[in-house]
Amino acid sequence: MDPTHPYAKELELACLTVQRAALLTKKLLAAVDKGSFDKSDDTPVTIADFAAQSLIIAAVHHIFPEDDIVGEEDAKALRAEPDLCERTWELVSSTRLEDEESEALLYAPKTKDEMLELIDLGAQGSCKPTGRSWVLDPVDGTATFIRGQQYAVCLALVEDGQQKIGVIGCPNLNLETGRIHEDIADRTGYGYQVFAVAGQGAWIRKMGTGALLAAREIEPKKQIADPKEIDFVDCVAATSSDYAMHGRLASHLGASWPPPTSLWSAQLRYIAIAVGGCNVLIKIPRKASYRSKIWDHAGGMLIAQELGCVVSDLEGNPVDCSLGRTLAGCHGMIIAPASIHRRLVEAVKQIL
Repeated sequence: MDPTHPYAKELELACLTVQRAALLTKKLLAAVDKGSFDKSDDTPVTIADFAAQSLIIAAVHHIFPEDDIVGEEDAKALRAEPDLCERTWELVSSTRLEDEESEALLYAPKTKDEMLELIDLGAQGSCKPTGRSWVLDPVDGTATFIRGQQYAVCLALVEDGQQKIGVIGCPNLNLETGRIHEDIADRTGYGYQVFAVAGQGAWIRKMGTGALLAAREIEPKKQIADPKEIDFVDCVAATSSDYAMHGRLASHLGASWPPPTSLWSAQLRYIAIAVGGCNVLIKIPRKASYRSKIWDHAGGMLIAQELGCVVSDLEGNPVDCSLGRTLAGCHGMIIAPASIHRRLVEAVKQIL
């Protein structure tokens, strides 16, 4: 990667703060009680979500105070539950990178009140057509995180509606088998970080406890024309996607089904395309009104694009990242190598 690219400062900050937040989540993985409860939308959340969001926003807001920040969580639950708030603060105040020079580039909240204010700052953010927005998901895949399976710590920079940086930390990612599997986790290390800068390709490095380790560039995806070469990544347990319709699409194309890779975390599915042997991701919503949250896709989409994939809605239109906290203009998604993307768009139209 060209070290003089215009987002070098932002990339270093993003990679360091994602690594620090990943370390925090790994600390909680060892706990029997992860301080989890269900939010109003019935999705689970843990103190790792709050603590990681606080640390990420602290670092970004300190260096770029004028930038918008879009985070998934708010601090209402912590304000209502003093015990959870105290445990969250213990995580935040005790997690630091071991390399002093790297840690010095980051900022951390000094008090519990500051921690709560930083968490709420993310809840107030909203991507707009102009300006810069940092989009984060402190723990994407909380349900699988609780079970010690795959999850992601995600941070992306969106400028004037366009993704510029995407950093996905995968603390449990184990690539020894060449496939990503929920239950084949990195139990002794810290997983991997996958990142991309617009126009600079996509890269991967192992994560550690101190300074950033060396990264290697990821090879672009093979451009395929035969549907028999499609290797889907999906989620058999997804509640928002129509898994049965995905199977109909595969049958219509003559592609292999069911897919050997099934992952709960939306961002891990992009990682499966980048380094896990897969090459196509489809999302046909169960409900026509469904729209994805931007933090489930920002950054991961950029990584796929930098590797030669096209990312679109079901009609083949580009995804607009400037419409707020959801991908409001995007009905469903198709992510595939450019050589076969149009064929998938047409196949979706036919089966729908």
